[in-house]
Amino acid sequence: MHPHRISRTARWRLALAAVTVGTLAVTAGVALASPASTKATTITALIGSSGPAETYAVKNAANAWSKQTGIGVNVVVASDLGQQLAQGFASGNPPDIFYLGNDQVATYAKAGDLAPLDNLKNVKSFYPSLRAAYTYKGHLYAAPKDFSTLALVVNTASWKGARLTAKDYPKTWKQLASVAKKLTRNGQVGLCTNPEFHRLGVFMLQSGGWLVSKDGKTATVNSKANVAAFNFVKSMIKNGSMKLTNQLGVGWGGEGFGKKMCAMTIEGNWIAGAMKADYPTVGWKAVELPTGPAGKGTLQYDGGWGLAQASKNKPDAMALITYLTQTKVEMGNAKAFGVMPSVKADRKIWSKTYPQYAAFLASADYSKSIPPVPNIATVLGDFNQQLQGLPNTDPKTILNRINSELQSILNQ
Repeated sequence: MHPHRISRTARWRLALAAVTVGTLAVTAGVALASPASTKATTITALIGSSGPAETYAVKNAANAWSKQTGIGVNVVVASDLGQQLAQGFASGNPPDIFYLGNDQVATYAKAGDLAPLDNLKNVKSFYPSLRAAYTYKGHLYAAPKDFSTLALVVNTASWKGARLTAKDYPKTWKQLASVAKKLTRNGQVGLCTNPEFHRLGVFMLQSGGWLVSKDGKTATVNSKANVAAFNFVKSMIKNGSMKLTNQLGVGWGGEGFGKKMCAMTIEGNWIAGAMKADYPTVGWKAVELPTGPAGKGTLQYDGGWGLAQASKNKPDAMALITYLTQTKVEMGNAKAFGVMPSVKADRKIWSKTYPQYAAFLASADYSKSIPPVPNIATVLGDFNQQLQGLPNTDPKTILNRINSELQSILNQ
């Protein structure tokens, strides 16, 4: 959804939502410290924004906190969050707080760049799976601010056209294969999604596989369960009921779905904004992904607030992070730019406000984040590259390659 290279989590959410955002030349100073205050503290917050709505929402919340405390907050919108953060750490002058994806948390925590947030005032308010996503060697290194999960998104007109009803929403892999075949008609393929771990990884989980062992020390990418998962995907590609987006010549599943090239896609709740903006006439419904041989499974993508170890304003910065992750602010963000709140207390109100997206939040109970392993982003980048060739490659070849890459970074 964006041209900025921000955290990988946001990058999946944003790049894939394909919203073109003009360069946001915003280095906006926000409320300065009140003249009555003896403190001249200004906290810098570096964010990677999906667009004006997100920028406005974050600034608005920071302003409100400034008015309450008399402490200034300078919200900076990064043009390249990963690069700007790395430069800040290298120079010893990083922003106080910043957006952090969970694929980067272990890398920065290992380097000593992040301050632990175990004593954050509202630490117990987050979903346990989100806390786990930002925990490295027993310490919490970012406060979850929002998250997304993947669900099965269905074109309601195509569904009806294939004489399918609500009873046919697939509950198993077998049913998924069956409806995908029935939906492959009139020049439309049944299912399409991105050729990458960040979509196809749901089948690994449903098959009982994952990237690493439970203790996090051993790579398990080439396990029998993962081979079975990719063989299942390949069987659907082979029989013509599924296509990867590179086979369709589109950038992401939402585009293939919006252009009616496919009747179903596997996407996150960010698809809602893209459908509304780019394909308003296409009717759709989100349902939970089918259960695989080992049970339910989906991927979860997290956005968090990190705190720099080098920050000279740690107590105030932690108070600001607590404020930015409270229920009222997170619900405001949900309404402004479509994310799901990371605090459990918002679950009821969010579900009531957005009943049409219930499937995304329902899968929070079993969704899984990328394991917090230093430099895992590099390995997953290669995994995505290799999966583009899945239609013509033996899955085991791809999985063996990625397994050895992941094991080598686990051994470091």
